[in-house]
Amino acid sequence: MDIPRIFNITESAHRIHNPLTPEKLATLGAALRLESGALVLDLGSGSGEMLCTWARDYRITGVGIDMSQLFTEQAKLRAEELGVADRVEFIHDDAVGYVADEKVDVAACLGATWIGGGVAGTIELLAKSLRSEGIILIGGPYWLRLPPTQDVAKACFASSISDFLMLPELLASFGDLDYDVVEMVLADQEGWDRYEAAKWLTMRRWLKANPEDDLAKEVRAKLILEPKRYAAYTREYLGWGVFALMAR
Repeated sequence: MDIPRIFNITESAHRIHNPLTPEKLATLGAALRLESGALVLDLGSGSGEMLCTWARDYRITGVGIDMSQLFTEQAKLRAEELGVADRVEFIHDDAVGYVADEKVDVAACLGATWIGGGVAGTIELLAKSLRSEGIILIGGPYWLRLPPTQDVAKACFASSISDFLMLPELLASFGDLDYDVVEMVLADQEGWDRYEAAKWLTMRRWLKANPEDDLAKEVRAKLILEPKRYAAYTREYLGWGVFALMAR
């Protein structure tokens, strides 16, 4: 069980697998007014930076679930590095359908809403692990401006324009699910640049070390195409944010 290998390659040097910067991640933790001992569940926890830094800075405890064996091992090492291995646990597993044994104060899924078949299904899944008056965190994309054509949407890795909403409509959609939006932290262009551009150096160094690998041609093609695609499409049309929700 693992994510597609290409993601393990391109994001192997990332600590945060989305466009939030470390500063934005800290801002999110502060915005939630986390109390010492709060229990946080993170589905699709990646390399564990959110849980590890929040355990260090806000004294939370947490459990992270991720399908990537590489990222899970990196998360465990990060917990040791920050001295919080006794406060956070990382499990290599499929987060689809995962429900915590103990109700949590914060249930999060940042950038992996496919685990619930979309935003609405992921909110429904997270709610099963949440205590009364707990907070759900949903992280994902929205349109900064509507793409003029379906081809432009596809260049942003959407299957169609209808995959994502503009920010006002996205916020309203949470209300349609009977949730209040109580906080949000949005990525900026610096965060997008750090998330996307960091992949390019990783790919270049991986190619140098693995010229005969079966994926070398695919990685080489991505390295050639990605800078222009990102600058022309993702950077211009796509926003990304984390939204804190509480049931009405």
